[in-house]
Amino acid sequence: MASPTKPARENRPASLAAVELASRSQAGQPAGEAALSHESFRVECSLPQQRYDAFLRERYPQVSRGALQRMLVSGDILVNGRQVKPAHHPAAGDEVAVTWRAARPAELTPEDIPLEVLYEDEALVVINKPAGLVTHPAAGNQEHTLVQALLHHCAGQLSGIGGVARPGIVHRLDKDTSGCLVAAKNDAAHQALAAQFQARTVHKVYHAVVCGHLRAENGRILAGISRHPTHRKRMTVAPGAGRAAHTDYRVLERLREATLVEAVLHTGRTHQIRVHFQHLGHPLLGDGVYGGRQSRRLAESLGLEVPRQMLHAQSLHFYHPLTGRRLVFEAAWPEDFAQVVQALRA
Repeated sequence: MASPTKPARENRPASLAAVELASRSQAGQPAGEAALSHESFRVECSLPQQRYDAFLRERYPQVSRGALQRMLVSGDILVNGRQVKPAHHPAAGDEVAVTWRAARPAELTPEDIPLEVLYEDEALVVINKPAGLVTHPAAGNQEHTLVQALLHHCAGQLSGIGGVARPGIVHRLDKDTSGCLVAAKNDAAHQALAAQFQARTVHKVYHAVVCGHLRAENGRILAGISRHPTHRKRMTVAPGAGRAAHTDYRVLERLREATLVEAVLHTGRTHQIRVHFQHLGHPLLGDGVYGGRQSRRLAESLGLEVPRQMLHAQSLHFYHPLTGRRLVFEAAWPEDFAQVVQALRA
C-alpha cells in the first residue's frame, strides 16, 4: 500500500528534474530512422584514463553501455562533429552531440500472466513479483517473463528506454527473489526513476533467512563485488577491488539454526545480498548458487523443503517521477517464505 507524503522542496532529489527533459526512447537505433530528440553538451575536463562509453554511461545511467557503444559506432553520438570509437578518451572542450531515435515497436508477445499490483497510475506500476518469474527476456528465458506480463497488463504502454527486450524495466529482481518492483510506463518516468536509482535515493529493504546465527544484532557490510574469475555467471567479494557495495542489516528474529534478517541496500550490485551474506559465512537458506553445502545441510538436518533462496524485497520507497510525492510500498511475504519461517520457529 502506498503512503505518499509531500516532502519539503529542499529534500527532493535533484534527479526529479529529469522529468523536464524531452521524452527519450530506445538508444542505438539505425541512423536512418526518425530522430525523437537532440541534445548537446561540452566536456568540462579531460579524462585520459576513461573511455567515452563509460563516460557517457555515467551521464546517462538509464541507457546501457552497449547501447551507447552502438550509438557511437552508428554516429548517433558525435564528438566535435565526427564519430569516435567507444575507447576514445574524453578531452576538455569536446562538443558532444546526441541524437535519440524513436523506439522500435516491441517484438515481444504480451502474455496474460497474473500480477499482484500494489499501485498503478499513468506513469508507473508497482508489483509484488512472485518467485520463479524472470524479470525480462534473456538467453534461455525468451518467454513467460515479467515484461510479457506487463505488456499485457499495460496494453503495451511501457517506456521504450529499456529497448525491445526490456521495455519499462528500471531495475530488476533475480528470478527466485520475490517482492516490490517498479516499472515505468513512459520515457519521462523512466528517466526520473533511473536517475533516483543512480543517485541512491531509492530506499530498498529486503527480508532474508540466512544460515546460522549472526553474532551481532545489526551490522554493515562494505565489500566490493566483481565477476567471479572462473565462474562467469557468479559474483564474488573482491577485497580491494570490484565495484563498491554497501549493505546494512539487522536481526529480526533468531530461528532454529537460522536468522531472519532485514537488509537495506545502499548500492545495487548483481546478487549483492546473496554475495554479502555468503561473505559473512551465513549464506541465504535455499540459495543453490551461493548457499552450497551449508544451506543443503541445514535444510536436510531440519527436514525442510526450501523451494528457492529465501529473499524477499519487502519494501520500496521513492519519489513519484512526475509529482515528486514520496511513495512507500510494502509487499507481503509469499506463502513459501512464510512457511519456511514458520517451520524454523517450531
